[in-house]
Amino acid sequence: MIKKLGFDYVVEVAFGADLVANEYKKIFDNKNAKHTISSDCPAIVYYIKHYYPELTNSLAPVVSPMVAMARVVKNLYGKETKTVFIGPCIAKKAESFEIDVVLTFIELRKLFRLNNITSEGIEGSEFDGPIGNKAAIFPISRGKLHSIKKTDDICEENIIVASGRVNFREAIKEFEGELSASQHLELLCCQGCIMGPGMTNGGSLYTKTASIRNYVREKIEQLNVKKWNEDFNTFKEIDFSQNFSSADRRIPLPSDDLIKSTLLKMGKNSEEDQLNCGACGYDTCVDHAVAIIEGLAETEMCLPFTIEKLHKSVKELNVSNDNLASAQQSLKQSEKLATMGQLSAGIAHELNNPLGVITMYSNILLDEQIENNPIKDDLKLIAEQAERCKKIVGGLLNFARKNQVHYTSVDIKQFVQHSIESIIIPENIKVICDSNLKNKIVEIDADQWMQVLTNMEKNAIEAMSPDGGNLKITLNEVGNKIEFFFQDNGTGISPENMEKIYTPFFTTKPIGKGTGLGLPLIYGIVKMHRGQITVESNTDITKGQTGTTFKIIIPRTKL
Repeated sequence: MIKKLGFDYVVEVAFGADLVANEYKKIFDNKNAKHTISSDCPAIVYYIKHYYPELTNSLAPVVSPMVAMARVVKNLYGKETKTVFIGPCIAKKAESFEIDVVLTFIELRKLFRLNNITSEGIEGSEFDGPIGNKAAIFPISRGKLHSIKKTDDICEENIIVASGRVNFREAIKEFEGELSASQHLELLCCQGCIMGPGMTNGGSLYTKTASIRNYVREKIEQLNVKKWNEDFNTFKEIDFSQNFSSADRRIPLPSDDLIKSTLLKMGKNSEEDQLNCGACGYDTCVDHAVAIIEGLAETEMCLPFTIEKLHKSVKELNVSNDNLASAQQSLKQSEKLATMGQLSAGIAHELNNPLGVITMYSNILLDEQIENNPIKDDLKLIAEQAERCKKIVGGLLNFARKNQVHYTSVDIKQFVQHSIESIIIPENIKVICDSNLKNKIVEIDADQWMQVLTNMEKNAIEAMSPDGGNLKITLNEVGNKIEFFFQDNGTGISPENMEKIYTPFFTTKPIGKGTGLGLPLIYGIVKMHRGQITVESNTDITKGQTGTTFKIIIPRTKL
């Protein structure tokens, strides 16, 4: 089929491999010879010349089987003979000027298709001489060593075999550091030439290896050994040596400081963070960092970094969602309070006058009654309830009234202590004020803030009654803001009531014990001070200590 393309001779490179194997045998058998790196694979040769130029002199000074066979062909068929190498390796295209053209097997099959050449009706023929021997197993890993009856058993031979893009680089690195004084290196860039990029697709490494092995076995059985020996002795005296020159293409490494700063950008804050997982396509995190500096890679190629960045983004998104939900809840609450405030103001003003009349006349009638008159108790009840209604109306007015904030500077620690002293504290309840403030001066409306503090303290005390407990008031400073924490270990606020606590007139206290205006009033004052109020509570003892914590944040100054 190849001759139908126009070729005069088709020779097998295996004979050139026999000659090259013999040259390597001389090197391996010479105990005094310098330890070398095989030079059969052009990809290995290029890698060393470009990236380990200091090891160029360690390359075995022997041509590849391709060049060896080209020299045999020139000797046999004339120096003007044009040669075309057909093989599995694209690196062969740039290996030697002694070859006129290099084709891959893929390109050969393409030529067959373009010229409508198939195997049908064509009788197979043997290669033109000279015929190769056992070195036909060169294309598989360790093939050359087996052809000269050498092994890579480190206990018997001083030869190390490595194949594949990762393994050969590690071997070269160690050869540079330690192995050069004790071992030869037999290297292939691919997992054997049979896995080269110029091979037709299909077939696994082991299937191809078995095919080569079976082919060589059959070849050896049918080989005319006498003729092979004659050819071998005829051509073995040809010069199969070559020299290599370095062609350094290494880019100078960036400075250690620049690499370190790049690693920090990748989230590698310590050596423990450098996982060297290879997910980025680079062997180490440092290699990846160097590639980033050189503009060949991105930080996002680091999988652990990207995952961590994603987690951080999700966390930030959750915080944003929480803040948005909190803002929406605050807006909803403000709208609700504004509506209730308008309604409360109207009701309060309408009720104030009749309540005043009821209170006045019930007290007048009460004063006019003689002792032991049964009606006197009824009038006393009317007066008490009218007074209670008046207090509720007063609370409504305070809640509804859009008061101005009259700022004044106060020592907030003393102010809180004064608020504690102004309320009744049962003996079984302990109130602690803990201040972490360096600067205790805060600008607030003292009257309004006293309402906030006393209401918060009374609510906490009532939540711990009658069993008793502890109320801890903590003052912190965060930048130019002041934090108030009111933490009690009372019964807590049930989850179903959490959204209702700022709703006017909502209360969980018994009838006559509360109006449901305390927390709404606190909420309004905090907002007028440009602050925020949040709450956390637990009523389930199986989840930990029960109780409620209110957190209030306000600016330190009015500006």
